[in-house]
Amino acid sequence: MTRTSRRTVLLAGLTLAAAPAIPHAETVPARAVAATEFWADKKGVRLWVYRKRVEGVTPVGRLFCVHGSSYSGKTMFDLQVPNRTGYSMMDHFARLGYEVWTMDHEGYGRSQRTESNSDIQSGVEDLAVAMSVIEKESGSARLAFFGQSSGALRAARFANQHPQRVEKLALDAFVYTGKDAPTLVERKKNLPRYQASNRRPVSREFYRSVFTRDHSGAAEAMLGDVVADEELKYGDSVPTGTYVDMTTKLPLVDPEKVQCPVLIVRAEHDGIATDEDITAFYSRLPNPDKQMVKIGGLAHTAMLGVNRARFFHALHAFLAMPARVDLEGAKGSGRGHS
Repeated sequence: MTRTSRRTVLLAGLTLAAAPAIPHAETVPARAVAATEFWADKKGVRLWVYRKRVEGVTPVGRLFCVHGSSYSGKTMFDLQVPNRTGYSMMDHFARLGYEVWTMDHEGYGRSQRTESNSDIQSGVEDLAVAMSVIEKESGSARLAFFGQSSGALRAARFANQHPQRVEKLALDAFVYTGKDAPTLVERKKNLPRYQASNRRPVSREFYRSVFTRDHSGAAEAMLGDVVADEELKYGDSVPTGTYVDMTTKLPLVDPEKVQCPVLIVRAEHDGIATDEDITAFYSRLPNPDKQMVKIGGLAHTAMLGVNRARFFHALHAFLAMPARVDLEGAKGSGRGHS
């Protein structure tokens, strides 16, 4: 695992022109956010790992963002939109004092393209390798994890298999069993095609459809083209593994083995799962520090929507929750005052 010498510094500046305003309660508003790239090795496969932080500031916490099926980590979590600010989730949380990490999974973005279909379990193994880099660079063996869509499956399955590495777990666009999920019902119609190849085609039209399939007004109309401009630099296909897993192998996460505090964010318009499916998962989580938040005005990719400030607020509240004071005495029966 080697660290690259390339470093990009992105200056803070928060004025949103001709777009929904994103309020920022920044702890370090005048400081620059620095970006640093690293490389990890997974049995000979080179994986790109990326960090953003305000240098010279002791972080209030560390957050690992896990991308989904169709685009890479920097596009999903550090999108720089022409004539806009406030789209980078990594910048937002870096300015709140967090050290924020992401990566490109095998076959995505800057990471090595291989013959693998980069399924959910492969993503778990990617995260384990990236954690070795993070521990070396930051000295921290445990982080808060946030996963989006199939990234939520990767992050939650990682919490199943590596509970000692996960301090807190936040999930957006998560799916448990997939029962009656409109998006997965449609996706299953193309299953033979996904099973026939380890990669599937993507195009400008595909990326536009990501932001209209659940609600045409949930994201700015130009966003599909901005994402396409970024992602098509890496080629015109992405791995099929997560699509196959989400239509043939669910459930992939055992809620009873998720030991840490959990936040589940559920967008008002998201066909990836039903409320009943997510509630069933939530009810089986054993840690009493758990939250499930349904937020109006959001669709499948919450951190890029017009109401992303509401998503940022919910996630920050979860991450910044004060530590509990353990109770003394004995639990009561609940009877009394009759």
